[in-house]
Amino acid sequence: MTSTTTALAEGAELMSNVELTMVRQELETEKIDNVALYLKQELHGIELGLKPGASVAVAVGSRGIANLSEIVRTTVKWVLGQGWRPFIVPAMGSHGGATPEGQRAVLEHYGIKEADVGAPILSSLEVVELPSEGLANKVYMDKYAYEADGVIVINRIKPHTDFHGTFESGLMKMCAIGIGKHKQALEIHRFGVTGLKEMIVPTARQIIKHGRIVLGIGIVENGNEETAVIRALRPQEFEEEEPKLLAEAKRLMPKLPVDQIDLLIIDEFGKDISGVGLDPNIIGRIGIRGEPEAEKPRISSILLADLTEGSQGNALGMGLADVVTKRVYDRIDFRATYENAVTSSFLERAKVPIVANTDAEGISYALRAASRSPEAARIVRIKNTLKLKELYVSDSVLSELKHRPEIEVTGRRIPLVQEDGCLPPFD
Repeated sequence: MTSTTTALAEGAELMSNVELTMVRQELETEKIDNVALYLKQELHGIELGLKPGASVAVAVGSRGIANLSEIVRTTVKWVLGQGWRPFIVPAMGSHGGATPEGQRAVLEHYGIKEADVGAPILSSLEVVELPSEGLANKVYMDKYAYEADGVIVINRIKPHTDFHGTFESGLMKMCAIGIGKHKQALEIHRFGVTGLKEMIVPTARQIIKHGRIVLGIGIVENGNEETAVIRALRPQEFEEEEPKLLAEAKRLMPKLPVDQIDLLIIDEFGKDISGVGLDPNIIGRIGIRGEPEAEKPRISSILLADLTEGSQGNALGMGLADVVTKRVYDRIDFRATYENAVTSSFLERAKVPIVANTDAEGISYALRAASRSPEAARIVRIKNTLKLKELYVSDSVLSELKHRPEIEVTGRRIPLVQEDGCLPPFD
């Protein structure tokens, strides 16, 4: 046995004696109990001015959204009930490997299948160029959507992972980049963060003006990933109402319970969790050259233990971490990851961190980099950056949390790692 192997084995044994305690945060939990019924009521009485037999494109993106298939299915049923002909359009830029087949597969992973939602999926990267009318960027729109008599946009409204402003992720961004497909994403992203901050809204206005956008369905989720708000908005209402929904999304958004962390262990990351795999709004790292990092939380080391199946090999966001396991590395589809990163122009986010053979080795690397011993380190372990109600903390963090009224300390304690060097099951 080499000295390095011996040291790692001894380190795993030492870490198995360190325990973490599960705590529960009190999060904002208002939600809609019957999503289908609520959406039917929202849609009731809306007049879109379309003739019988009109074709209607329902634009659906690549984000993980609670009850998405139910929302799409309900929307399709409503369209059919009006005597129109609905079809689904994948509204995503470079996601799904920037291929028609990949983008269809992303929708199918979320339960958006033709037989289940009652409408065909027309997936293509072919676009039509629309009038830009003085904009610095060109304006594109999915050809199938452009040829429809009307387009309904469905998207979650939430803080963006790249920038902050009056409009972030939502209906306007879906119009500008999602419906504009890969070509529009490249066009906006070539201006870097400036493109996102300054060009999404005027580009969306052009698509709304020339592209027959007739309705938007905006969704806001609570801290438990449950549907809290659904609004059916006419396009002329987007600019007034979406900022209000964004403010509500920020109010409901969960966060880590402490600001100073030596090691954050994230069990899984991926595109179905965040557009960047792990949400920069949660971890305080944005990974964009020239853009300032958040003042808090301050995390010395981040370990990513696994990549979700739903990410389909797209490991964008791993560059925001310090260490990944070989389990993550073996799942990476570098073509899909690099296409997403190059399209966004934020290459830092796709760089491969240190690769550890085991969870214990990864924790050892991360703690050594943070200059902390396992016994004294401030360690937090989460399932992913969406699920923050239940998390595990080391004793040094627990002493800070146990007197807070919004924190419940449970009786569940688990070792930092098992004797075999693997993380114990989270649940």
